[in-house]
Amino acid sequence: MDYLRIKPSSVANPRTEGQVDQRSKFSTVLRFLQPMTDFLRVGFKLYANKMTQFNAAMSYNLNNGITGAYPNYTIDYANALVTRGNLTGAVGGAATSPSAATVDVTWTDNSGSGSAMATDKALILLFNATRGESVFTTAGPARSAGTESISVPSEYTGEDVEVFLAFISEDGSKVANSSYLGSVTVA
Repeated sequence: MDYLRIKPSSVANPRTEGQVDQRSKFSTVLRFLQPMTDFLRVGFKLYANKMTQFNAAMSYNLNNGITGAYPNYTIDYANALVTRGNLTGAVGGAATSPSAATVDVTWTDNSGSGSAMATDKALILLFNATRGESVFTTAGPARSAGTESISVPSEYTGEDVEVFLAFISEDGSKVANSSYLGSVTVA
């Protein structure tokens, strides 16, 4: 079979100021989300209409999770989401690192408030921006437990991790928006 191709008349990548600015935002969000791809498959599964869960997370965080000006964009962790949904979220969440290589996450059991159930499972993510790595659980304890201890690699000692907490219904049909619990220095 014969094919005919035409050489393009111009390059479609002129590197305009707007394109460079957008690419900088994109790469900032990409560095944040790539280490947690498996977590996002659970956290954004309800918002992945005609796109992957990762792309749904990219879209949301490009529009809501960036702060700064070109070329110094950073992730605004308080506005970034690693899970998204309409299940009632966490209340009274806090994170500490009381001992070597662990981060303790606590929350108030708000079962019965809105759509929150005692059997909802915790979704916990720790993001180490220095290393570009994340540690997470998608099958944490029940909402009624109010606490979970997450083990982190011993190399994280002295480094900061950004802590996110959310919940997923027992049957997996509902997910809550993630709550940012702050930055914790690993003991």
